[in-house]
Amino acid sequence: MDYINQFLFGYFPYIALAVFVIGSIARFDLSQYTWKAHSSQMLDNSKAFQLGNKLFHSGIILLFFGHLFGLLTPSSVYYALGLTASSKQLLAIIAGGIFGTMTFIGMTILVHRRLFNPRVRANSSQMDTFILLLLYVQLILGMLTIPISAGHLDGGVMLQLSDWAQRIVTFRAGAAEAIADVNIIFQLHIFLGLVMFLVFPFTRLVHVFSAPVWYLGRRYQLVRQR
Repeated sequence: MDYINQFLFGYFPYIALAVFVIGSIARFDLSQYTWKAHSSQMLDNSKAFQLGNKLFHSGIILLFFGHLFGLLTPSSVYYALGLTASSKQLLAIIAGGIFGTMTFIGMTILVHRRLFNPRVRANSSQMDTFILLLLYVQLILGMLTIPISAGHLDGGVMLQLSDWAQRIVTFRAGAAEAIADVNIIFQLHIFLGLVMFLVFPFTRLVHVFSAPVWYLGRRYQLVRQR
């Protein structure tokens, strides 16, 4: 079990991140015409889809940055801001619960649409369905960590998870040992997160790198009837 733990949480993160970076660059260089969201909006633009799409994208972005800052911010920083490990964990539970619920409702609508709308299903690749279901399972695992975290509000597990992530990104030894004894739900959540990095270059998720953020500042188009 020590060898498995060392591979999954000590070596596999670097394999997944290497494939993520090199694969994304290679795909952009060699296959730019596939670098798109493959939107199915024209096949079904119902109000349910619009709601699910907005909830999903809003929630997943907030969850991503919450995880990013929550895991990679050194403890000394939030201590300086007056937060203890316990209060940081409580904040993560509340924010994660709100954003996770938003994302779950949105994803449930999108998964149902992808699987049961004949036109959308007929125009979906196996990878489209796979990555959507992988995200769905990952989200459910993340939601399951909330009651576990609520059962011990001392912040200890949050510190272990942060220690693991910071050891990985700074190439320090001992990352796998840092989370060897955390609940298996947390370990599965981390593992699936790494799998998502691994398969990322081969899915439609690459379009996040091309998000047209400049749209936020553009002027409105005026459309007049002739």
